[in-house]
Amino acid sequence: MPTTETPLQHLSPVWTHFTQIQPARAAGIYIYDAAGQQYIDFTSGIGVTNTGHCHPKVVQAIQQQASNLIFAQMNIFIPPQTVALAEALNQITPPSIDRFFFSNSGAEAVEASIKLARHATGKQNIIVFQGSFHGRTAQTMAMTTSKYIYRHQYQPLPAGVFVAPYPYAYYYGWDEETTIDFCLKQIDTLLHGQTKPEETAAFVIEPVLGEGGYVPAPEGFLQELRKLCTENGILLIADEVQSGMGRTGKFFAFEHANIEPDIIVMAKGLGSGLPISGIASRRELMEKWIPGTHGGTYGGGSAIASAAALVTLEVMQTEDLPGNAAKMGDYLMNRLRQLQAKYPVMGEVRGRGLMIGTEFTKDGKPDKDTTKAVQQACLKRNLLLLSCGTYENVIRWIPPLIVNQAQIDTALLIFVEALAEVG
Repeated sequence: MPTTETPLQHLSPVWTHFTQIQPARAAGIYIYDAAGQQYIDFTSGIGVTNTGHCHPKVVQAIQQQASNLIFAQMNIFIPPQTVALAEALNQITPPSIDRFFFSNSGAEAVEASIKLARHATGKQNIIVFQGSFHGRTAQTMAMTTSKYIYRHQYQPLPAGVFVAPYPYAYYYGWDEETTIDFCLKQIDTLLHGQTKPEETAAFVIEPVLGEGGYVPAPEGFLQELRKLCTENGILLIADEVQSGMGRTGKFFAFEHANIEPDIIVMAKGLGSGLPISGIASRRELMEKWIPGTHGGTYGGGSAIASAAALVTLEVMQTEDLPGNAAKMGDYLMNRLRQLQAKYPVMGEVRGRGLMIGTEFTKDGKPDKDTTKAVQQACLKRNLLLLSCGTYENVIRWIPPLIVNQAQIDTALLIFVEALAEVG
């Protein structure tokens, strides 16, 4: 029988699609379709292509590795590329963090961190923060509170997860000090009223809230949370899936607060587009993880993904991409705040490095309509920007870390045109 179906109709409709663009190639901060139309990609694949699209050194490493060894399952072999990657990560993590476990996605890594925390402490409960996004597996859905859609009709979810308020000062309408004080008091109440320290394995926090609105946790809050965890025998897990790998101007966002978590979760930007994630922790914690109680077919076994991650770290260091993220982030933040003075619908501009959110509000309430209108007006002009936030009223600026000032200026000109068009 003749059919009117197109190839796209064979894709599951569970995926949402911001655009209908089918990229033919990409380079740097740009995506090109089959007709050669150029798009400015300020999404980085949701924080994945931190080194830019198809960085020549990453491409070369993938090509060379593919001709020698593609895969060696970790329970059978020990791929040299994975060993080298662990050694390289050991150079950029805190001195106390010296053991690494690899998997494929951010959600897998978060789930691994929970398994490790429970084995290492002998305790079961987990505390997460309002607005969090930790993944889409059953365990990580139970930990995700940024949008209902991520958990929609999947209940019941794993138990033992408790939610504390995130220090989101603009949402509360308070100054930073008041917000920190409130959140710490709420945590104290939680530990007295719902899950006592003796049954709480870990706090899991995004040092910069991702899907929840690109909200940096105040340094003072992270320092107090670290102190609280230490005093109560609770592990501190930093979910750096989106904020890590140089995105905030340092390799990891927790570094801004001069603290050390017990477990670091990393993914996205680690592989420059290859599926790889990992967790890092101390030897004494990792040694309490009973052999065979966690694993996976592909985790640590992809020589290609490990090779890509290894050269990604090399590029970040030799080209000082965290430094460029800090410099370009300051420039972008200042320019956006200048626009904020002219367009009061931009209620707040915030972020660290090249992880910046512009929150749109009207009459003191989240303004999703304007956010989406501005986003679409930018797309019409070939600038790709994503939104986020529980109310979908935040535009996030997350370009590749190789971006330069001229490219930011071009994007800002388009953004200004979009603001003017929307009014």
